[in-house]
Amino acid sequence: MSTPFEPVHSRKLVLDSHAMLSYFEGETGADFVANALSVAQQGKLECMMTIVNWGEVYYSILRTKGEKSAQEASNVLDQLPIEIVNMDMHLVKKASHFREQFRMANGHCFAASLAQSQSCPVMTGDQAFKRLEDEIQVLWLK
Repeated sequence: MSTPFEPVHSRKLVLDSHAMLSYFEGETGADFVANALSVAQQGKLECMMTIVNWGEVYYSILRTKGEKSAQEASNVLDQLPIEIVNMDMHLVKKASHFREQFRMANGHCFAASLAQSQSCPVMTGDQAFKRLEDEIQVLWLK
C-alpha cells in the first residue's frame, strides 16, 4: 500500500483519466488516488479534473463494462471531492499547443493545460506525461 498522500508543494491537484480509472479498477496507484481524495475530503487539498478527462473515464467504462457501470461510476464521481472544470478558450489554446508540440492524446493535453494554469501537479500513471515533465509537475501513481 502507498504511503498517505501529503500535499507538499501545492494545495491543488489535477487528476487525469488514468488516475481515476486506476481508482475505479483497483489498479496500481488506486490507493494513492484514494489517499489524495481523502486529503481533499478533509479540506486540505483541492482536486480538479477537466470535463474532457471526465468524459474519457465515462467512455472507457462504458466501452468495457457497459452503460450501467458507466452510470454508477458517474454517480460515484459526483460524490467525490473533485471539481469538474469546463475548458475555457485559454485552456483549449494551451492544450492545443501541448498537442502540437508533444504529439500527445487530446485528454492528456487538457489535463496538462489545467495543471499548468493552476500551477499544480497532475496525478497520473500514464507514461506519455514524461514528455511534459519540463512543462508541468507530474505526480506519478505509486
